[in-house]
Amino acid sequence: MKSHSPVPTSLDELTACECLELYRRRQVSPVEVVDNCLSRIDANNPTLNAFCVVDHQEAMSVARASEGRWMKGEPAGVLDGIPATIKDLTLTRGWPTRRGSLSGSADGPWTDDAPVTARIREASGIILGKTTTPEFGWKGVTDSPLYGISRNPWNPDLTPGGSSGGAGVAAALNLGFLHQGSDGGGSIRIPASFTGTFGFKPTFGIVPQWPASAMTTLSHLGPMTRTVADAILMMNVIARKDARDGYAGPAYPGLQVDPLKTLKGLRGGYSRDLGYVKVAHDIQRVTDKAVDQLRTLGAEVVEVNPGFANPVETFTTFWFAGAARILSRMDDRQRQLLDPGFLEGAERGLTIRLAEFQEAEAVRFELSALMAKFHEDYDLLVTPTMPVAPFAVGRDRPDDSFKGWVDWTPFTYPFNLTQQPAASLPSGLDDHGLPVGLQLIGARYCDTTVLKAAYAIEGGLGHLSLPSNRFAAVEVSE
Repeated sequence: MKSHSPVPTSLDELTACECLELYRRRQVSPVEVVDNCLSRIDANNPTLNAFCVVDHQEAMSVARASEGRWMKGEPAGVLDGIPATIKDLTLTRGWPTRRGSLSGSADGPWTDDAPVTARIREASGIILGKTTTPEFGWKGVTDSPLYGISRNPWNPDLTPGGSSGGAGVAAALNLGFLHQGSDGGGSIRIPASFTGTFGFKPTFGIVPQWPASAMTTLSHLGPMTRTVADAILMMNVIARKDARDGYAGPAYPGLQVDPLKTLKGLRGGYSRDLGYVKVAHDIQRVTDKAVDQLRTLGAEVVEVNPGFANPVETFTTFWFAGAARILSRMDDRQRQLLDPGFLEGAERGLTIRLAEFQEAEAVRFELSALMAKFHEDYDLLVTPTMPVAPFAVGRDRPDDSFKGWVDWTPFTYPFNLTQQPAASLPSGLDDHGLPVGLQLIGARYCDTTVLKAAYAIEGGLGHLSLPSNRFAAVEVSE
């Protein structure tokens, strides 16, 4: 997989695809790359709190072994020597997975790798550590009773979003190249939008999960990266079947060659507001301009209303029920240690009646059918990713006009209900110089359509750069 840009001269700016090419040429080594990442983690993490676990000794040991293989011209896997991270909701053998909770409900022993972790190790990727999440990944910002507040590298007074906020921060600062996120209502796409990075929520069942999420069929695992090419590389590794996943879908076909750089023949439906969302004016302006880029690339794009009402009550029924499953396993002492917002939602979930849940299932079925019909006419639905800009840390919502995190994420959670593939890629900066995300939604199992389109659009829009470099660049040898 090639990148859009020439190979940079700084280790700080490398992508995974560029790094693999430099390894092949023996112009840089895994030891140099991993050491650079770890040094920058050490410098940034005290302020931004993207990582809850970093294992310097293990990472450098694996990097030295990788360096030896590359020196012999015998790499052991498609990610040999590439630094990666895992979210603190996903199991990692030998490292704690505490899920941001003080409750102790996630205590070890930690003797297993989740499928995603196992696939990265099998491909000889180097896992640097684990990234932060709110408690049990319950909300759209990243702070937790256990690990505290994670901050946005664009402005540390602002949230990076969540629940994969630590992964978003790590991707924005290139603290590792491949970052695993999870998305039950927008948790990959929200931080991708807020940090100016790329995030992809695959079709449910494409990337295997084990153990199953408490949010069951709302939860998707996927890549968070600086570039689409790196996400494609990561998908080719993590979207491999695992017998432990009882919800597994069809085999992922993969993308082994450069995606098309034109969108000629692609049909897109652009919805500014889904018919019910209020979007900030500057975000709308940036999104309109990005949609024009689709047309420039040859896509046929028309403005549409997909025709469904806000499914917020349906979504929260499933969400609160999942939180209630977690709560039901805790004693009174553990409950007292929970994030008050999580506890409130979980207690609401305990009151959901069977008839309410069945009604939510029926609404979800109809929404999925409506979107399947929509995609008979359109390859993609295009929307803003977020209607609001990153806001102050320490809050669960931008201001008191929003009831909770679901109210300010209306573009993301409907497509967890429908289980469709959806990506967020940077589309520009708002009036305050903060990143804006463009969301691309495809039909179920048309993941490669979304990724190809994102790759082409990225080539036209380019990448966003943080306001200032936090590190002196480390030069790549010639």
